Amino acid sequence: MSILIVVRHGQSVYNLENRFTGNLDIGLTSLGREEARKSGVKLKGYHFDMAFTSKLKRACESLTIILKVLNQSEIPIHESSALNERMYGSLQGLNKAETAVKYGADQVEVWRRSYDICPPEGESLAATFKRAVHYYKTEIEPLLRADKNVLIVAHGNSLRALMMYLEHISPADIAQVTIPTGIPKIYVLDKHVRILETKYL
Repeated sequence: MSILIVVRHGQSVYNLENRFTGNLDIGLTSLGREEARKSGVKLKGYHFDMAFTSKLKRACESLTIILKVLNQSEIPIHESSALNERMYGSLQGLNKAETAVKYGADQVEVWRRSYDICPPEGESLAATFKRAVHYYKTEIEPLLRADKNVLIVAHGNSLRALMMYLEHISPADIAQVTIPTGIPKIYVLDKHVRILETKYL
């Protein structure tokens, strides 16, 4: 049996400003750092063999804070762009409400929630799924099969992609899934990496 815990990074400056962030390297707010600290507190009692995060500082900083709270800063950490947030193309940096006025709320919702439609010059969730799940299968799943406990701190869309794979969520249903910032989700897995239990902590 193994444990996988996934956490979306704490609130970023662009989350606060209601902007499309994508793969822009935007840092945490003071609330975001506090969300990460509280996430660490919720994870007290769990020991991790390895941690994974993206190349973006809002996720890296969240992971650093969590591990510091847990007194587990010494565990191996792997950073990969495969876990980066979905790239929102020409929408990145734009205010979401202003973008809805410019393009229409329905169109913006399609760009945000569709599985296979890309924002202008951006990346679809399907493309995010391909890179994130490939990385999971090659780098993370073998550890879980070896009964290791793993922590992933990443982003809303890269984690939605992993949830699709882990929980067999359809492209239609994933459109309704939103992952909150700084709230750990636990997966208890059997030796075949099938889910025995999952819940938010």
